[in-house]
Amino acid sequence: MQDAQRSVYGIIGYPLAHSLSPLMHNVAFKELGVDAVYQLFPLKEEELDGFFEKLRERSNPIFGLNVTTPYKERAVRYLDNVSPLVERIMAVNTIVITRERRLIGYNTDAPGFLSHLVELQFNTRGKKIAMLGAGGAARAILGVLCMISERPVSIKIYNRSTGRLNELLKDLATRMDTSIVEPVMSIDDLEIPEADLLLNTTSVGLRKDDPCLIDEALIHPSLLVYDLIYNPAETDLLKMAKRRGARTANGLGMLYYQGVLGLQHWANVQLDERVKNVMRRALEEGLRL
Repeated sequence: MQDAQRSVYGIIGYPLAHSLSPLMHNVAFKELGVDAVYQLFPLKEEELDGFFEKLRERSNPIFGLNVTTPYKERAVRYLDNVSPLVERIMAVNTIVITRERRLIGYNTDAPGFLSHLVELQFNTRGKKIAMLGAGGAARAILGVLCMISERPVSIKIYNRSTGRLNELLKDLATRMDTSIVEPVMSIDDLEIPEADLLLNTTSVGLRKDDPCLIDEALIHPSLLVYDLIYNPAETDLLKMAKRRGARTANGLGMLYYQGVLGLQHWANVQLDERVKNVMRRALEEGLRL
């Protein structure tokens, strides 16, 4: 992390109005006494090439980025080097930009998700997982679930675009054992009544008029329903799951854990608990506003 002059960090994606990442990182900079600012960079597809080209300029003040929907996979092509995890899953959500303007990519989504499951006291070993979505976050989570020693017994996954899902699974299978993963043709085929974890990685639920993808009758009290969406704090899916007596979690915990790991990559230091607590409180208070 640069501290001789005001450095810029931020997040690229589109849209970004719902992002709480600036709250978390800007309070961390203040707590650390670092002269830096975290900003939103809403980029349309046609703006990506130019943005990454400018990152190479010596005068550019940006030294770290997060990457969110829909660019977690696409951003890999712009990087000079990537972590071993990114090499396996081919999705990036954290970029370090060195003094020499080299771009190094990491994925903190996957370990962030696992850290939140630990906090929720949910062990994936031997569990049955039903999953919605085939984007960058799904790629990271699916990949890490296939690689960890606490592997689920099965992961059934549905995506509206079967072509995109099949491409994802074909690609991951070249670098890891995906034998526990089964793509399905409909939500009913996810067999949610037999599942231990229902995971929504899609953006459905971000908008008030979004339909709920899951039939309420499929939800059961032994199920953990996890929606990666954190703003709004409670999507229709989570409200429905609560009515059915299921455990619920939104993506705020994953956002927090991946943010801590991302900041540690930028700063090249381990954050102490004081800074971590400030970051978590900022996110929680931001959701209540």
